[in-house]
Amino acid sequence: MPKSPQSILITGCSSGIGYDAAHTLAKRGWRVFATCRQEADCERLRSEGLESFRLDHADEQSMDAAMAEVLNRTGGTLDALFNNGAFAIPGAVEDLPTDALRHIFETNLFGYHHLTRLALPVMRAQGHGRIINNSSVLGFAALPWRGAYVATKFALEGLTDTLRLEMRGMDIKVILIEPGPITTRIRENAIPQFERWIDWENSARAGLYHKLRERLYDDSGTPDTFELPPSAVTDKLVHALESRNPKPRYYVTTATRIAGIARRLLSTRILDRFTPNG
Repeated sequence: MPKSPQSILITGCSSGIGYDAAHTLAKRGWRVFATCRQEADCERLRSEGLESFRLDHADEQSMDAAMAEVLNRTGGTLDALFNNGAFAIPGAVEDLPTDALRHIFETNLFGYHHLTRLALPVMRAQGHGRIINNSSVLGFAALPWRGAYVATKFALEGLTDTLRLEMRGMDIKVILIEPGPITTRIRENAIPQFERWIDWENSARAGLYHKLRERLYDDSGTPDTFELPPSAVTDKLVHALESRNPKPRYYVTTATRIAGIARRLLSTRILDRFTPNG
C-alpha cells in the first residue's frame, strides 16, 4: 500500500509567505491544507489546485472547524502546523489604545496558541509532529513605531521557546522562523489598522507621524533594504519540515542575521544608539 503524503496545515495563505509556502510544499508532495480568513481567497486557492477552507486566528470556532476538517480528511492525523497569519498596527506605544493591543494579540498570539493546542493531542497520539511559528526579526529586536507588532512577536518567541522545552523527549519539534523584510502585503494591510486605532493628529508626536505615514502609504513598490521574496521563508520552512534534526530557529534575510549578531555582542545602550528612528 503506498504511503500517504505528509500533511501540513498552513494559515494566512491568501498571499505572501503562506501562499508561496502552500504552493511550494504541494509541489514537493506534501498534502497541504491552505487556509485563509476570507472564503473568496479559499475559492481562489481551490481553483489553483489546493485544498483550502476558512480559518481565522481571531475566531476560535473557525479554528476548531478547520482542525476538524483536516482530521476528517486525513483520518485523524496531521504531521505539521505552520502558524503564519499576522498583521501590524503602526504607531507610537503611547498612542496605542489598549483595545488595539487586545485586537492584535488575538490574531498574532492567542490564535497561534489555540491552534497549537488543537494540534498537539493529535501529534502526541501519532507519536510525531512539527509546530512551526512564523515570528520576525522584531521578535527579538525592537524598532520604534512598531510596538504592537513587536509585543506580539516577543510574546510568541517566549511561548514557542517554552513549548519547545516542554516537548523535550517527544518527537514533536517546535520551531521558530524569524524573517526580516519580506515582500508581502503587511504594509498595505496595516493601513486600515492605523486608520482605525491611531489618533495621530491629536498625538504629542503628531509632527513625527508624517514620515511614518509617507512610508505607510507609499505605493511606489520600492523594496526595503535587504528585502527578499516569500520564497526565502519557504526555503527555511522546507528545512524545518524535512530535516531529521531541524534547528530551533531559522533567521531569514541579512537584516535578521545582523540583528541577531548585534544583540549577542553589543550592550543595550549601544544597540539603542544604532537603532533607526523609524
